[in-house]
Amino acid sequence: MRSISLDGCRGYLHAHTRLGGRQTLRELPVVTISRETGAGAGTVALLVAERLNDEQNPKNGCPWTVFDRNLVEKVLEDHQLPTAIKQFMPEDAAVFSAGGVVEELLGLHPSHWTLVQHTTDTILRLARMGNVILVGRGSNVISAHCQKAFHFRLVAPREVRIQRTAEFYHLAESEAASFVRATDRARRRYLKAHFKADIDDPLQYHATLNTGLMSFEVAARLIADTVSLNNALG
Repeated sequence: MRSISLDGCRGYLHAHTRLGGRQTLRELPVVTISRETGAGAGTVALLVAERLNDEQNPKNGCPWTVFDRNLVEKVLEDHQLPTAIKQFMPEDAAVFSAGGVVEELLGLHPSHWTLVQHTTDTILRLARMGNVILVGRGSNVISAHCQKAFHFRLVAPREVRIQRTAEFYHLAESEAASFVRATDRARRRYLKAHFKADIDDPLQYHATLNTGLMSFEVAARLIADTVSLNNALG
């Protein structure tokens, strides 16, 4: 399971800066990936970006770029918030602890709802820029009206996801099982609370891919080929 830092996205952001906000002749596509914990979304997203960049070599100078865990850093940058705010931005709706509410009332950090709105604004802006792969945080719902948005969900058998999580985070199997269960539940709550959507609804996605039955490379190829074929067909 791979990830990427915000620094790795600078080329993408600088390319759009060079374009000066000019509209391109064709709307650029966006890919969103919803995922079960341990289904390999981070790795698959990076493989998709690599494949699309190799195949398309965009003449507009905007490389395909992944926003996954680094998305929170981009939100903080966009809205000029201190990095300490990151701890108050979990992908979960159940964050209204007594201490958190008191801190919000004291103005020590923005409200949870404000932070969700900031996140939504950043996701929508990135989706409209295009050539971007957005992982999680309701990005499929937020970008649903983008003409060239392609939505995928990655799943895998629970035992496979627990094993991957244990290996990635160096956890005991019981700890990994608890982590998988809690994280899946948190993401489900996030989508339900903020977007009134069911994360498991197959009608939200172009396809659901089982990475327990296919490799990350094959999943990435299927996603990239879907985008490339649609681009070719106009």
